[in-house]
Amino acid sequence: MVLYNIKNSKELASYINYTNLNNMIAENEMREFLEKAKELNFNSVVISPTFVELAKEILDGTDIKIGSVVGFPLGFEDTASKAATASSLIEKGADEIEMVLNFSWLKDEKYELLENELKQIRQAVGDKILKVNIETKALEDYEKANAAKLAENCGADYIKTATGFLSPNHIYENVNDINIFQKHAPKIKIEINGGINDYKTANQILTAGADKIGSDFGYEIVNRYKDLRENTQVTPKPITLTKKD
Repeated sequence: MVLYNIKNSKELASYINYTNLNNMIAENEMREFLEKAKELNFNSVVISPTFVELAKEILDGTDIKIGSVVGFPLGFEDTASKAATASSLIEKGADEIEMVLNFSWLKDEKYELLENELKQIRQAVGDKILKVNIETKALEDYEKANAAKLAENCGADYIKTATGFLSPNHIYENVNDINIFQKHAPKIKIEINGGINDYKTANQILTAGADKIGSDFGYEIVNRYKDLRENTQVTPKPITLTKKD
């Protein structure tokens, strides 16, 4: 398998959505997290609604998008609440909204309810990015396919594989999910989340066809890559291009 051709740490960071949804975090810790995100210029940060305005302040002047969550982590809130939360987050400065699909409705195949909810939230988000998060670890393949088709048909920009609430998928499970999404919802973008804590795994996920990676370990992944590829200087031994007599 030919691995994804990452040219430098800046490009690597552009594929990562640096995540911190720790509900026990204090503001000073979030400030530190956001400064680390700013240092490496990730594609986005994914944070709780509590800190969206703080992120808007700290990340002002950067290209880093601000992502936040609706219905996290189980998706059980009623549709009106989800739509109102999404609208409020956009007003506060969020660029990306990640909504968790109602797990029970998906399991019970209540597709009309899911479609109605998705359409309302798509409207609330407007021209900002909408991601639909499903717990693929707890779903059958046909349920993943139906969720992805619904998300695509309702105008979502991304399908995302996990909230981090369950144990992370194995690499082969992630590849299987990517294959399902590409087959049944070929127009929607794919974000793989959870269990990606080193460059090797990140590279494998991108090679398999993911568009973005969600990770709590984004800072560590990019810094380790920098140490390996950019901060290591090797002076080549002088050689001649002709055979010595």
